[in-house]
Amino acid sequence: MATAKKRAIKAKTKTKTKTAGAVKGGNGRYHYRMADLRKVPAGTGYSTSHGGVVEGERMLVGYIHKPRGTGSRMHTHKNEQFNYVVRGTLVGSVNGKRVVAPAGTLIYIPANAPHTLVASPDDEDVIFIAIKDLSQGIIGKAVDGTMSGPHYEKGFVPKAR
Repeated sequence: MATAKKRAIKAKTKTKTKTAGAVKGGNGRYHYRMADLRKVPAGTGYSTSHGGVVEGERMLVGYIHKPRGTGSRMHTHKNEQFNYVVRGTLVGSVNGKRVVAPAGTLIYIPANAPHTLVASPDDEDVIFIAIKDLSQGIIGKAVDGTMSGPHYEKGFVPKAR
């Protein structure tokens, strides 16, 4: 019985994450230098977002970067989300409502709400703190059903190699 109990405890503290490349919180480690974490894609197929991500048992936190003039196409995810803008300005929409969020602004995104957020081309690159429940990882799905790439404002599309 003691062995089964140990296996159950070990299974609960496993290091697997829902976000590929994220750090699993706990197991004796309780603080993280977010800017120094391995950068992982935070919107593969629909966004330029990337940054360090730490997952706990029920929530995740990301220190996310979006280059100026780039961002996400309209997408959804089943997890509720808060974005706190640390630097720059995010512009876009959540559930059809216009969003203009300079540094110091908190954006609330309900679960399954269609949204798009772009780092304003008129400001600097954006850094924001993303906080989500762990009903899924950090990556959602584009509303149009394709994962054909991020949004680029005019003049910010990368040059073909």
